[in-house]
Order: sequence, then structure tokens, then C-alpha cells
Amino acid sequence: MDETLKDLAAHVAGAMPAAVTGWTIAFGDLTLETTPAHIVKLTTFLRDDPACLFACMVDVCGVDYPARPLRFDVVYHLLSLKQNIRVRVKLATDETTPVPSITGVYPGANWFEREAYDMYGILFTGHPELRRLLTDYGFDGHPLRKDFPLTGFVEVRYDDEVKRVIYEPVRLAQEFRNFDFLSPWEGVEYVLPGDEKASSQPGAPKDAPKAS
Repeated sequence: MDETLKDLAAHVAGAMPAAVTGWTIAFGDLTLETTPAHIVKLTTFLRDDPACLFACMVDVCGVDYPARPLRFDVVYHLLSLKQNIRVRVKLATDETTPVPSITGVYPGANWFEREAYDMYGILFTGHPELRRLLTDYGFDGHPLRKDFPLTGFVEVRYDDEVKRVIYEPVRLAQEFRNFDFLSPWEGVEYVLPGDEKASSQPGAPKDAPKAS
């Protein structure tokens, strides 16, 4: 399989040297690296070239690396039913640089690009309707960014007094609890509910802890 993927990488890189900035093979998968300026041409070639025929667009997703100047990777997964091969295409961008939409090449990328915009804030130009997909229209921020707070910014609830949905700051009110973070099978100093009879069985350790 690796030889097949190497031949494929060489074929694509040779046909489109400006579009393929690098490629790697790991764990039986080929990854082609490109730039936003060439993503439409590269995916069109991968779809139409007789040696490729990646007619099935499986997924488009984002990855966040906050420490990098180009903090986001946009990752495309394509499948060739003819060749029985998968390929991954990857490009890097930042919060303000848009990536051309590939909905003109793969119409199924529509909701995937909307999801990447919603979750990461990645912008796509030429998209027919780039709006949030999974969060509310008034949602603040992008939940899958590494710097997004785990609690979010606001919470949404229905207020029965005003008879409408309201937004308010997140409040994490909970009673104090003592977490021992120990496995139930080692290190605990208490008897789990249902195990009270264990110490009375023949062969049970004499120093078995008693339920409090």
C-alpha cells in the first residue's frame, strides 16, 4: 500500500507542483499539504484525474494550534471508490485569512465548512451560506478553539416569568464535594454500597474496612 501511495503522491505533485507544498505517508494514509490559494484546483484535480478519481468527499474539519501564527489546519478527507484509496489534504490558515470554499467541487462540503466556521471561526469565501450550524445564532465565540473557556461565556434558559429564552452569565453553583480521585479497586478507605457483607464472608480479610 505504501508504494501505491508513494506513486500517487509523486503523480499529484508532478502534475501540480505549485499546489502540493509537501506530502507524507503515515499509518497507511497519504497526506498532501497545500495552500488556500490552490485548494480548489487541487481538489478538482483529485476528483477528475483518471489516476485519482477521488469522487467522494468524506469530511472537512478544523484543527487548532494556538501557538502557531497560522493557528488553524483545515483538513479534507477524500475517498476514491475506483482506486479504493483515501487521501488527506491539509492547509494552514489564521483567524482572518479566508479559505476558498470547495462546495463548487464537492457540494457535500457545504455543512462541513459551516461546522468548521461555527466551531473554529475559520472563514470560507464563495460559500453559498456561511452561517452557524451547531450553535445558536447569537452564540459568542467558537467552542472548539483551544482558548475557548470550558464553561462558555453565557448560558441559555427559558424564563417562565418573562415567558421567553434569556441569556445570562454562566454560574456554576454546586455544593462542596470531597473528591478523592482514587480507583474503587485500590486505595479507598471506605466500603462501596452493596459490599457491606464482604467482610463477613469466609476468607475475607480481617482488616476489611467497615462502612461508616
